[in-house]
Amino acid sequence: MTNTTTRPRRTRRRILVWAAACGLMVFALWYFWPGAANGPGGPGGRGFRMGGQATPVSVAQAAPGRIDRTLRALGTVTPLATVTIRARVDGPLQSVNFADGQAVQADEVLAVIDPQPFRVQLDQALGQQMQHAAQLDQARRDLARYEQLFKQNSVARQQLEAARAQVRELQGQAKSDQATVDNARLQLGYTEIRAPVDGRLGLRKVDVGNMIRASDTDGLVVLTQSRPIDVIFSIPQTRLQALLEARRATPGLQTRLFSDAAGTALASGALVAVDNQIDVATGTVQLKARFDNADESLFPNQFVQVRLRLGTQEGVTLPLRAVQRGSQGEYVYRVDAENKARVVPVVTGVDDSERVVIESGLQAGDTVVVEGTDRLRDGSDVEIVAPEAAGGVAGSPVQPAAKADAATAAQATTGSAKPRRGPAS
Repeated sequence: MTNTTTRPRRTRRRILVWAAACGLMVFALWYFWPGAANGPGGPGGRGFRMGGQATPVSVAQAAPGRIDRTLRALGTVTPLATVTIRARVDGPLQSVNFADGQAVQADEVLAVIDPQPFRVQLDQALGQQMQHAAQLDQARRDLARYEQLFKQNSVARQQLEAARAQVRELQGQAKSDQATVDNARLQLGYTEIRAPVDGRLGLRKVDVGNMIRASDTDGLVVLTQSRPIDVIFSIPQTRLQALLEARRATPGLQTRLFSDAAGTALASGALVAVDNQIDVATGTVQLKARFDNADESLFPNQFVQVRLRLGTQEGVTLPLRAVQRGSQGEYVYRVDAENKARVVPVVTGVDDSERVVIESGLQAGDTVVVEGTDRLRDGSDVEIVAPEAAGGVAGSPVQPAAKADAATAAQATTGSAKPRRGPAS
C-alpha cells in the first residue's frame, strides 16, 4: 500500500516541476523578446512587439562631401643620425664640457684628453724634420758644385750621379718627415673630442680622471640628431600600388602623426622614401617620412600612429555606421516617404572611420537609418526618433511626436552595437 500511494505523489510533483519550468521559459521569452515595443512597466519595457507597430530609429541624410584617402600604420620614431662618441687616442680624460642631455652643435668640443704626451711626439717629429731638412740643403749645394766641376772635367760622372742620388734620398726623407709631423699633429687634435653633428647628448658614461681608450665599446656618450627626425613604418603590399600612383602625382605625400588611434596630432611631415623590396616574412614594405621636430616633441624609438594621405575622394557621404554588411555585400536601410525602411545595396569608397563615400546606390538627400538597424527588415515601418544633421553630428532635437517614447528609443538604439546581420530575404 505504501509504494502504491507514493508513486502517484512523485508523479504529480514531477508534473508540477515541469509545468513551473515551462511557465518560466515562456515568461522569459515574452519578457526578453528583442523587438518588443511595450511590455511590463509601460513605455520602455520589454515585451513582445505587436504587429504593425513602428520601430524607433535614428537617421541621417546623405550629403555631398570630400573624404581623405589615408593609409594607417604603426611607426617608430628614428633619429636622423645616432653616433656613439668614442675617443680616437688613449689617455686620461682631463675634462668634460657638456651636461647630460644637452643640445650641442657640430664641431663643439665635448671632452679633452690629456694632450701633453702628444705635444711631445709632435715636437720630436718637428725636430727630426728640421735635421733632415738641413741635410737636404747641404746635399743640394754639393750637387751644384759637382755639376760645375763636371763641366770643367774636374770630377768623374760617378761622383755627380752619387750627389744626385743623395739629394733624391733626402727629398724622400723630407716627405716622410712631413707625414710624421702631420700624424703627430693629428693625434694631438684627437685629444679634443668634438661633436660630429648637431643633436642632443645622452647620459655620460665616463667620468673625468678615468683612462679612455679608442677600443672602448661603450664610448663616452651617445649623440642623436633629432631635428629633423624620421619615422619608419610599414604598409601591406596590397596597398603599395595605390601609394605609388599617389606618389607619382605628389612626391612628398603628407604624413601626420598621432599619439594613439584617437589622439591629437603630434606632427605633420612628408614621405621621403619607399624601400626597394617587400619583406617576404610579413608581406609589407617599409616607408620613411621626415618631420621638422622643431619643438622636439618626437622622441627616438617612440611608437606613433601614422596617417599617410594619398588624396581625396568626393561624392555622397554617410556616417560609416549606417552601412551594413551581409551575404550579398554592403547595403543601407533607406527610409522612403511612407516611413518604411528599404534595403538598398551600395558600393562604398574611402572612409575616415566616421564617414564613408557612397560610390553608387544613393543620392544626396536620401534618408538612411544609422541606429536601430538590427530590428529592421525590408519594408519595416519606422519611427524617426533622433535625426542626425547632414554633417553626421548626432544629437539633433527630438521630434515632438517622439518625445513620449524617448526611453524606448534609448533601448532600441542600443542594438547598433550588436553584430550586423544581412537583410532578410
